[in-house]
Amino acid sequence: MALLWVARIIFVILCSITAWQLSEMVGMARPLKYIMPLVGLVAGILLVKLESITKKVLLLRPAPSAVGLVLGVLLGAAISQLFLDQVVDNFALSVSFRNFAPLFLIVLFGYIGAAVGVSWKPRTDATSRILAGGNGEALSLRDVGIPKILDTCVIIDGRIADICETDFVEGKLIVPQFVLSELQNIADSADPLRRARGRRGLDIINRLKNGSDRFEVEISEQDFPDIAEVDAKLVQLTKLLNGKILTTDFNLNKVASIQGVRVLNINDLANAMKPALLPGDTLQIRVIKEGKEANQGVGYLDDGTMVVVEEGKKYQGRDMQVEVTSVIQTQAGRMIFSKVSMESDARRVQSSAR
Repeated sequence: MALLWVARIIFVILCSITAWQLSEMVGMARPLKYIMPLVGLVAGILLVKLESITKKVLLLRPAPSAVGLVLGVLLGAAISQLFLDQVVDNFALSVSFRNFAPLFLIVLFGYIGAAVGVSWKPRTDATSRILAGGNGEALSLRDVGIPKILDTCVIIDGRIADICETDFVEGKLIVPQFVLSELQNIADSADPLRRARGRRGLDIINRLKNGSDRFEVEISEQDFPDIAEVDAKLVQLTKLLNGKILTTDFNLNKVASIQGVRVLNINDLANAMKPALLPGDTLQIRVIKEGKEANQGVGYLDDGTMVVVEEGKKYQGRDMQVEVTSVIQTQAGRMIFSKVSMESDARRVQSSAR
């Protein structure tokens, strides 16, 4: 990042020097000659700002911008050859200006061509998709939709493959190369648990690549060498692609949301799909351990939801019917508070009497 700013500063200084040289070439009077370096300085700063704004789009749409750049360069060269000699002769401009002007025209029209190429976008609305093939054939759903960038956690988790196979996800799934490298490092770990997680992640990617025609998986080579953390790279790539992050990482969810990046959290989807429970509903669970408070017992539903049972410590190791008293929903998950139902308590008393 520091080298980039050094290059930008040098570029701005060169713009100021170029403006001075241009004033010398055209023989400007002294007041204007002294103002020209300031004009070049301001122009250089504006170009640096424009470069930082358009860099995102140029990276995202390299093919149209490259075509526009080539056409612009050819047009600039043609104009300099066809009209420049006549203009120089008519206005009695210096030979130095004659040598400088072709380069200026080529750069100017090249940039304009690249900008026009970037601004061109194919129609993606419903009508154009129907007419895209010229014979009424619609484009495949894998070609439309917002790109979704997968992080390491959601790949290892594996549920994204099941969700995609149900055709609830459309468009392109993007696996960054730096995420793939992280998975390979985990798969090569000496720790058997980490090694198993890494290999599972690689298997999930292969499973996604062999998925249905409603989505496709693309390995993105885009990297950010000046950024060390994988999560920060994910956020930056998602901004470039104007996409969404697919994750199960609670912290990444928070950080990305703060920076204005849209996040799809598989855990949020899982929580939304859980059946609603109201006070008074009954559940069948096994009390497996003590709770944090006195005489509490703790059990779990099949989906992993924790159920806290008041006065449930004495039922540890047993299957019990409990009655829901309250449900707390947080971003980290759902927690259910309950009490032993009167029917289960009566059965326990009868069993003790025998």
